[in-house]
Amino acid sequence: MLVARKNLLQEKTRLALSVGGVALAIMLVLILDGLLVGMFRQITAYLDHTEASIIVAQEGVQNLLGATSLLPAETGDRVAGVRGVKQVVPILSQFVILDLHGKKQPAYLIGYSKELGGGPWELVEGREPRNDKEMVLDSVLAERHGLGIGDLVEVMDREFRIVGVSGGTATWMTSFFFLPKSAVEELLRAPGATSFLLVSVREGQPPEAVRDRIARLNDLEVLLKSEMAANDTRLFARFFSAPVRLMTGIAFLVGALVVGLVIYTATVERQREYGVLKALGARNRLLYQVVLVQAALAALLGTALGMGLARAASALIMAARPQFLVVLQADMAGRAAVIGSGMALVAALLPARVLARLAPAEVFRR
Repeated sequence: MLVARKNLLQEKTRLALSVGGVALAIMLVLILDGLLVGMFRQITAYLDHTEASIIVAQEGVQNLLGATSLLPAETGDRVAGVRGVKQVVPILSQFVILDLHGKKQPAYLIGYSKELGGGPWELVEGREPRNDKEMVLDSVLAERHGLGIGDLVEVMDREFRIVGVSGGTATWMTSFFFLPKSAVEELLRAPGATSFLLVSVREGQPPEAVRDRIARLNDLEVLLKSEMAANDTRLFARFFSAPVRLMTGIAFLVGALVVGLVIYTATVERQREYGVLKALGARNRLLYQVVLVQAALAALLGTALGMGLARAASALIMAARPQFLVVLQADMAGRAAVIGSGMALVAALLPARVLARLAPAEVFRR
């Protein structure tokens, strides 16, 4: 509407503050959502890159990252004999603390067999280990501590030489690194030990049916890969989702309050003009529309700017701190539009109340 547009453009500084407030709020909401999506994607990265459909663990263990599992030595052969099983890949995993240049660094150790699989899915440099004195280190962890091919890293009082650097194996919390399974067995003083079995099924075999057959073996926890990934996600979401959602809600309220304050000020300053319109027969509904259009225009401009800022900020965050993954999904544009519309509606409430109580006679007495 013409009146709404003129009111907004008359004070360009105020309009810029309103649009900027919404843009920063939208940017913060999108960045927080993107961090949460990226966090969950990193948590399930290892499982997502395995060819297995089924994960076998110690009885009672339903998480890959959140619990310690130890299977009896003969479990692999027993599972391999189940109808429908194509391949069984054993891994031996353990959370460890690395001492890198005097700093304690939590990391997730995976012992695997190069012949069977279960190791790094992307090598950005070097090769996989060929003996029990070699390792593959995560690229983010390596860069952060100035480590590269040929350097030695101490793991549980033993030194291993870096022969490969892996990509996509870092998370905001920790990083994966890889050793031959036999080397991890020696480190843990547990010959033949296995933490998890990554089970692939034969073509044409429903993973659910094979899972149920394996589950008939005693003293095992058998889950679909998707189930274990969901369990890991829920485990960590319990600690981090609530604070992120709270910050998202605060960002929404800040944006709405900024727009509301600007529109309220503009409304109060022009009470005489609105009083004249009321005296000439304009109904409250028309005046409400003026206020809502003002708020909507500011929110729309701020939303568009906020989406651009979110893309730029996410790129800067990941460049400065590669361990943080910010995933801005396509549907977030629609989410931003909904949030911006919500800000406009909330921002219009207080100015609308001012207009509802406005009496033309009182305006003319002033």
